[in-house]
Amino acid sequence: MNARTVLGVAAGIVGGAALSNRLLANRAGGLESRLPGVERNYRWRGIDIEYTVAGEPTDPDMLLLHGIHAGASSDEFEPVFERLADQYHVIAVDLPGFARSERPPLVYSPTLYADFVRDFASDVTDEPIVVASSLTGSFAVDAADETTFDSLVLICPTDETRDERPRLRSLLRTPLVGTTLYNALASKPSIEYFYDRDGYYDSDRLETETIDYAWRSAHQPGARYAPASFVAGSLDPDFDLATKLASLETPTTLVWGRDAELVSLRDGRDLAEAADLELVVIDYATQLPHVEHPEKFAEYLSAELVHSDLESGRDE
Repeated sequence: MNARTVLGVAAGIVGGAALSNRLLANRAGGLESRLPGVERNYRWRGIDIEYTVAGEPTDPDMLLLHGIHAGASSDEFEPVFERLADQYHVIAVDLPGFARSERPPLVYSPTLYADFVRDFASDVTDEPIVVASSLTGSFAVDAADETTFDSLVLICPTDETRDERPRLRSLLRTPLVGTTLYNALASKPSIEYFYDRDGYYDSDRLETETIDYAWRSAHQPGARYAPASFVAGSLDPDFDLATKLASLETPTTLVWGRDAELVSLRDGRDLAEAADLELVVIDYATQLPHVEHPEKFAEYLSAELVHSDLESGRDE
């Protein structure tokens, strides 16, 4: 094969990748919330943040913070959203860099997300109950140091996902190669595999609409920048979660799926023991017990929060 042929093949591959990337972006289209509530906007550090509100304004505020992955969004709480809105003034937000919120080409960090949670809670809510999933639980714990939260509910929280690989983050941020690699990571088969392996105990509960929404969320303009930091391990906080929780004055409840593997129930029990926290275990669930068993989650959540309020009353 001569040099001209090699160059022609290379140009064809590059052109094909660029065309494929453009087609995927066009297929994804816009993204509308599936949550039944009022859509609102919050401007933070020049970034437009989208969130959904439901429930009576006079009820206690509850802030819902989704986990971190390529297709992440507030849609994670769709199965339980209406149930929680029956008792609380619920606010579900798309974090910066994800879903319907703006996704500027920042170097996303745990400090950025902790600052966002701190500012959003202070500006939009009134001493909220904060429900946070997976790695976002660490951001919420960090934010609780300087923000008044009524309580924290952490679903399979973690402070460690993978070793940091800044070169991988840089690669995923590049226009052509990075976009192509990211599109492979955020393909529908990859998203379905993630949910099937780590999200659901019973994959029959996984709806096509959930996969489709996550895929479209993952293919909004600029969607690769925040996940690039996550995949590279750059969103892991620089503190030990158990130590941080043990020193925190905010009442905190842990919720775990009994069959969770990515962040196992043993990790949950160790964390609960180290920080002297309540641990709620939901059977036949893995990393997303609130998604797979919304009725049980809402029931347990209400019971634990009432219990915490009674305990606080006895301490006063």
